[in-house]
Amino acid sequence: MNKIYRFGAAAILSLLGCLHASAQAGSNATAGTLAERLGYPASSRLLVIHADDFGMSHSVNLAIMEALEKHWVTSASVMAPCPWFQEVALWAQSHPETDLGLHFTFNSDWTTYRWGPVSPQPRSSSLLDADGYLPLTTQNVVIGAKPADIEVEAQAQIEKAFGLGIHLSHLDPHMGTMTSTAEMSKIYIGLGERHRLPVLLQRRDIGIWNDLQIGIRTKHYGTMPPLESVILDAVVQIMPGVPKAKWLDAYKKMLALLPSGTYQLVVHLGHDDSEMQGATSDHPHWGSTWRQNDFDMVRSPEFQQFLKDQGFILISWKDLAKVLPAQSSGLAPTSTK
Repeated sequence: MNKIYRFGAAAILSLLGCLHASAQAGSNATAGTLAERLGYPASSRLLVIHADDFGMSHSVNLAIMEALEKHWVTSASVMAPCPWFQEVALWAQSHPETDLGLHFTFNSDWTTYRWGPVSPQPRSSSLLDADGYLPLTTQNVVIGAKPADIEVEAQAQIEKAFGLGIHLSHLDPHMGTMTSTAEMSKIYIGLGERHRLPVLLQRRDIGIWNDLQIGIRTKHYGTMPPLESVILDAVVQIMPGVPKAKWLDAYKKMLALLPSGTYQLVVHLGHDDSEMQGATSDHPHWGSTWRQNDFDMVRSPEFQQFLKDQGFILISWKDLAKVLPAQSSGLAPTSTK
């Protein structure tokens, strides 16, 4: 199990500084820092603002579409098994320039709003719960899922996205499930190599809690991949417990502490409407109110000005793919609708 560490501002700044210095020592020996390879100074702070769960619901889709169109976020990832994925695919066809990754989905994680796999898994599949849906929790997948079933379903999700005309920019794991074990991590990284797509890997996962203390979670992938394939210094996100009144301040505090490097800020967007209230009624964390808070935050002029004042350079996964020789900026669809 990953451990959570909490630090004050000085301690986290020191730790992140050491972390980044170590990473840069390796990259400087080859072709310079990632920022330099993208044409920015080595001291830059690059930031992907990324919306998870595109396709989960109509409410989520409306919020993410608006955020992408108005450049409040620079990237999003799609959930192929979800009922509202088709709406995303139709929108993506008319917005081919948009940065969209695939959010590998092996959980159907809401109590009353469920979905099944993309692949035609047999009734005895280790990916199906007693009701025929994908498992509710990450732990259910870790305990019961067979690697062969995982790989079949993951490939099917990629093919569904390609088949509906989505030009994928990267791969990432919903709820971190696909990087929860060494076997699943191997499949995850292997699919990225097979399809020539960058995969989300990071050295640290940083979140902020209600007391405005910062926690650092070390990522474990079983056997750690080569350093050069780990693109991000950290993924940053808000964690349960932050009250609405401190929502924006929490994000500002978390981001302000980051040293030079490449980061992804994960947000979960949606509207606090009847659809989301019903789907997430017994899940306050990442639920309806949470997603409205995140939506209000990314569209806030105060937040946008904060990013400018802090000197963050906003990038996308398409930008990152340009400096990865073994990757591509996304494959053309393998088939048409």
